Amino acid sequence: MAERIILPKQGLQMTEGTITEWCVAEGGEVIRGQPLFIMETDKTTLTVDAGVSGTLLKIFAPADTVVPVARIVAVVGKPGEDISAFLAEAASAGAAAETGTVSPRALPAAAKPRGRVLISPRAKMRARELGIDYSAIQGSSPDGMIVEKDVLAARSKAPRASPLAKKTAELSGTDISKISGAGARGKIMRDDVIRSVRNTGARRTIVPLGGMRKIISEKMKRSLNENAQACHRVSVRMDEAVRLRISLEKTVGFNDLIALAAIRALRDFPAVNAELTPEGIWQKDFVNLGVAVAVDKGLIVPVVKDADLLSLRELAAAIKAMVEKARNGALEPDDYTGGSFTLSNLGMYGLEEFVAIINPPEAGILAVGRIEDTPVAVAGALAIHPVMKLTLSYDHRIVDGAPAAQFLYRIKEYLENPFRML
Repeated sequence: MAERIILPKQGLQMTEGTITEWCVAEGGEVIRGQPLFIMETDKTTLTVDAGVSGTLLKIFAPADTVVPVARIVAVVGKPGEDISAFLAEAASAGAAAETGTVSPRALPAAAKPRGRVLISPRAKMRARELGIDYSAIQGSSPDGMIVEKDVLAARSKAPRASPLAKKTAELSGTDISKISGAGARGKIMRDDVIRSVRNTGARRTIVPLGGMRKIISEKMKRSLNENAQACHRVSVRMDEAVRLRISLEKTVGFNDLIALAAIRALRDFPAVNAELTPEGIWQKDFVNLGVAVAVDKGLIVPVVKDADLLSLRELAAAIKAMVEKARNGALEPDDYTGGSFTLSNLGMYGLEEFVAIINPPEAGILAVGRIEDTPVAVAGALAIHPVMKLTLSYDHRIVDGAPAAQFLYRIKEYLENPFRML
């Protein structure tokens, strides 16, 4: 009996996802537990395994299609089975691209895909590692799918170029295979790449707004439109925090100390550790700390659950593990849902201070700037001290200005006297 395949829901706030690739071609064999398609959400990219075995009779949502959760995307069954009921369901729901209700997201003319490319996840990963355009590779599998050995074979056919020429081509977005080399035995040199770039005239790069980037854009705009976002700022002397890190032999980072200070302050001021619900304001008796992490396609916020129950070293280890999972694309839905407060640190990028947008449905987010030596007036005299600026963005519907200010100042007190936290 034919089975419908739907887009699975990954997290409470997920409403749609983008199917980026089918691992099995229409008419191909589907094996239960094996990869069926790859989907992208605002949080992560993940491979969806097949729940049944059979033949992929029909794909209703081709690659690069944005699909609402629980919508039918394909049918798996036996060859020749009647799937008219599924066709009708897809047509009425608007899931099939040919109905016009859900279609591949619009791309600029210059960025239109050149057709579907069948490639295994491992081969795709290898192609990205080697910087190879797999769309031009001929697959050796019976169904034409590109496998890892095809990518490795293509690498050996890549044009000879100096490392500087390759880097210049990468930075300029130039296809180095189309450049004639003037070096020894036709080797492509940096000047060859520069000459090619100049001959092409003005260049324009269009990055399609889709998948994770599109959903993040919509969520952040909705956050600013719906939340009564307000901000407080404070400067923090980090002398004692530096001393504490040294006493701990730098086994924990400044971000870990800031996280611990925020957690302690959230327990002191539960009004900030809250969420607006239809029943009223829910002040939580636990702290699930979100830590913003920049990834290739956007921003993701993994959550350390029950962070208020952890020691400093345990918290540092938990944050490190979550960051690594986020950057490796290994987060599970439970890893990035249920947060009660978020920490966003851009100090490592040299920013002195910035304003972060609240991550709904949380009541606040703490933006952390860099630590830098700053002249500070102490007892009527100037002295140089390491200073860091913190900016709290909070939802004024949930928290008033005074408790928000007290909360932020409590973080300052903990960081300026960090041994109190231990």
